[in-house]
Amino acid sequence: MERLLAVWIEALSEEKPDGSSLRDYLAVLDALTVLCPFTEPVRLGLLVLPVRGPSRFFGGEAAVLKTVRQSVHDLIGCEPSLGVADGLFCAELAARTGVVVAAGETESFRRAQPLSALGRKDLATTCRRLGLHTLGAFADLERARVAERFSTSVLQLHRVARGESSELGGQRDPRLAKRLRALRGDDELTDEQIGFFGQRGAGDDRAQVAAYRVRNRLGADAVMVASLHGGRVPEDRATLVPFGSPVGRTTDDAPWPGQFRAPAPATTFQHRVAVQLHDENGQQIRMGSRGLLSGVPSALLFSSQARRDVVWHAGPWPLVERWWALSRRRAHLQVVLATGEAVLLVAELGRWWVVGIYD
Repeated sequence: MERLLAVWIEALSEEKPDGSSLRDYLAVLDALTVLCPFTEPVRLGLLVLPVRGPSRFFGGEAAVLKTVRQSVHDLIGCEPSLGVADGLFCAELAARTGVVVAAGETESFRRAQPLSALGRKDLATTCRRLGLHTLGAFADLERARVAERFSTSVLQLHRVARGESSELGGQRDPRLAKRLRALRGDDELTDEQIGFFGQRGAGDDRAQVAAYRVRNRLGADAVMVASLHGGRVPEDRATLVPFGSPVGRTTDDAPWPGQFRAPAPATTFQHRVAVQLHDENGQQIRMGSRGLLSGVPSALLFSSQARRDVVWHAGPWPLVERWWALSRRRAHLQVVLATGEAVLLVAELGRWWVVGIYD
């Protein structure tokens, strides 16, 4: 589970007729987002943020807590209660009591909590009659025994007590994000790009929210993402488009004869990097008109005069395009460097360029 810093502000946990609680909550959220872009609103009075990244930036968890506490006090004039632990459930419990749980101690912290922490008085009463008084004692019950005696909702609480689930059902206010967007005046995000990756998770959601905030503040071109389309070689297939751009409905199913085969480099450059390829005698390697190299690659030299020895290579693979008009001649070469890096080179117009890096 992710180590989280929970910020509990009791003064903002209740709605006020004038709407000031929500406005102050939004001000705190925006201020903490400046400190950590992945700050998440949970419900009125409660916010969480991952503590590992800010700790590296500010110089430790103690410095992060001091900065967060000062930011909240400067904004709304009251002291928040802060807590650090693994997972949302334990982080909120820690914040309620102002405890910073040491790394690796969340399990024992959770097991020591009273059953009332699960928010079910009927469950706590029944368990006390059975002689169970802590989450640890409840967690030690076999799942089958819990299923025999209690409902399916209690089974979910049992998973939380065992540490198999990081948060309680209903711990988050599902309407809060929409209310904050309405208060801020932001547009709905439902028709926009879903996310960066094929699968969605908490990290994807945080990345998406952060990207929208940057885009709204700095403009549509402030956040760019990769988009794949048809082409013969990797550097031609990837382009950068503004985040949130509508997804095209057309498919590129052209055959692309002569297409560069897998594996493709994980990273391609928007601007290719000029290099020199030398043989073992220090002579520059040229690409002949018949698609053959003038020597065996031995070293790769960058413009900064950095030198990398070549331990293996494959290719070249010549490519001639648009022979009926403006003919373009290229040849690709895969090389592995002594440092363990694998790169894709292209020869064009008498020069060598790095166009991709393999994982």
